[in-house]
Amino acid sequence: MCEILLKAEHLFKSYKTNKDVELKVLKNVDIDIIKNKISVIVGASGAGKSTLLHLLGALDRPDSGKVFYRNENIFDLSNEWLANFRNKNIGFIFQFHHLLPEFTALENVAVPQMINGMSFSNASKKSKELLHAVGLSDRIDHKPAELSGGEQQRVAVARAFANEPDIIFGDEPTGNLDSKNSESIHQLILELREKFIMTFVIVTHNSNLVEMADNVYEIKDGKITK
Repeated sequence: MCEILLKAEHLFKSYKTNKDVELKVLKNVDIDIIKNKISVIVGASGAGKSTLLHLLGALDRPDSGKVFYRNENIFDLSNEWLANFRNKNIGFIFQFHHLLPEFTALENVAVPQMINGMSFSNASKKSKELLHAVGLSDRIDHKPAELSGGEQQRVAVARAFANEPDIIFGDEPTGNLDSKNSESIHQLILELREKFIMTFVIVTHNSNLVEMADNVYEIKDGKITK
């Protein structure tokens, strides 16, 4: 039996344009995210894919609607609670890796663990294990500028796993990579899902990534049309 890890009900989200016109992005969106599956969200540019991802990942709040994590509406809770929730339960992989340029690969992976209260010694040990898992054992002391684009994104993937989250969100995680590196990251996601028993929610335009998915949701005109 499939377990629903994250559930959104009746999500609405709009933004004001520069001309103070209200732009309705999400219109009554419902979506169920199944535990330990890869769910992919597709749709045209501007359809609201990233907006939905940000709401599901508690990076933003909806105008109205609910997001349930293990049967609790996360938007009933404070911003401080949401920040702790994100750090402990969610990992993020973005199109641009957002690594800290002054830190090594190992230090970048260690940072979220230390924010979560782990000592640098223990965080370093775990970071080495994660970097080994993504194929970067020989690059742990390199800073982002010394790594290729594909290697930087692998560090970002390792960082997303740092606090053993229940769910990992990817916003076009291979959108900034060439086809070879994209395929490498796709295979890495599959391998890590099996190794760590992980739930993924990924926004993408990449057809190969869509083919890997267990569930595909399409956003059109602000609504889910699965």
